[in-house]
Amino acid sequence: MLANNRHLFDEATRVTAGDSCWQGQTSDDYWAFVGPFGGVTAATILRALIDHPQRTGDPLALTVNFCAAIAQGAFDLDIRLVKANRSTQHWSVEMTQGAEVATLATAVFAERRPSWSHQQAKFPQATPVEQTLPYTKVSIPWVKQYDFRFVEGEPDFSGRPQAAPASTFSKLWIGDRIPRKIDALSLMSMSDAFFGRAFHARRELMPFGTVSLTTYFHADADDIAAEDASRVLALADAKIFHKSYGDQTGELWSPNGRLLATTTQIAYFKA
Repeated sequence: MLANNRHLFDEATRVTAGDSCWQGQTSDDYWAFVGPFGGVTAATILRALIDHPQRTGDPLALTVNFCAAIAQGAFDLDIRLVKANRSTQHWSVEMTQGAEVATLATAVFAERRPSWSHQQAKFPQATPVEQTLPYTKVSIPWVKQYDFRFVEGEPDFSGRPQAAPASTFSKLWIGDRIPRKIDALSLMSMSDAFFGRAFHARRELMPFGTVSLTTYFHADADDIAAEDASRVLALADAKIFHKSYGDQTGELWSPNGRLLATTTQIAYFKA
């Protein structure tokens, strides 16, 4: 926690409104291999949208296309409300550094009204977080900002020879290392906090990067606040790796058994 009691995550996703666009700054605390952690980049975009004076409703979906490497330092966010009606708003956001477009995002916000509800998915069985050991084998800056506790599918980066690719399934508890209440911003970031499924399949680190990430929110701000949670139970898996690209899917559950968000992405790998 910072001296001013502002959480590192909130500092990393901080944005300010400008004359023609919004501004932000990359955070060394959430740095990955060659750029900022994509989840925090997505959460920064979402924060700008939530803070925008024209925004109504709660986030329903956010897609972020990572167009180019994001350099250390400042960036601009060009935010545009594309279309609005009584129930939804459709937004586009370009993140630029100089003349370079680094990310291109689209978002949908919605006024969620009382309706028939049914959760078809069942809450996954898992050992309680207190009985699950923290994962401490990776020292990348952004990874150190989270408390990962693997119930199943802990990654093995030993690179040991194997007869066939390993399982890409993981079940784990995820929370901020310094506890922070779950909100839409943390859900957005945590939806990208799964280690690359290609790492799991091959049991080794390799050049890897998210190309496109979409997260769907299944709870509004009041729903999330009512859960009063500081961590989620997360599932991640993959279906295919082919010609340098692979998919990844995920689910984020509250400890009380509510499905809060689902996510899918396509990622580049070199192997």
